[in-house]
Amino acid sequence: MTLEPLLAAPLAVQIHVATVLPAAVIGAFLLLWRGKGTPTHRFLGKTWVVLMIASSLSSLFIHELNVWRGFSPIHILSLVTILGCLYAVRAAMRGDIRAHRRTMTQIYVGGILIAGGFTLAPYRIMNRVVIEGSTAWQLVLLTSLVFGPWLVLHWAQRRTRRARPA
Repeated sequence: MTLEPLLAAPLAVQIHVATVLPAAVIGAFLLLWRGKGTPTHRFLGKTWVVLMIASSLSSLFIHELNVWRGFSPIHILSLVTILGCLYAVRAAMRGDIRAHRRTMTQIYVGGILIAGGFTLAPYRIMNRVVIEGSTAWQLVLLTSLVFGPWLVLHWAQRRTRRARPA
């Protein structure tokens, strides 16, 4: 693993990565955390929305995949993410928690998990950062650092749910 390709990347890519990585962690925490509606949830949610909008805006200046005049289908996802964030915030303000939860989950899955997965494809910058030149042990360590906290949080929440009287 090396940061060299990322440090040599255009500024828009660096801003995109700098905003999407914390958004991925905060978003996963919010999806799994049971403290919905608390002041902490609202603060982290607002932070997540700002990070996702910043990430989406920065991606509009990334033209690595030039499908049509410098743009690609990922740019549509960026616009959908921005509009989705605005819709989800309005839904929460209206008290439509079901629409808020559904939209935020869709944004996380589409904007973080699926789009993020495509960044690991061969010949992409994040592939060179994360996969190329990494040993098997480094990849196992990275995977455990990424998924380990989520699994621990999920396991802890399941235990808490079982311990509560019905």
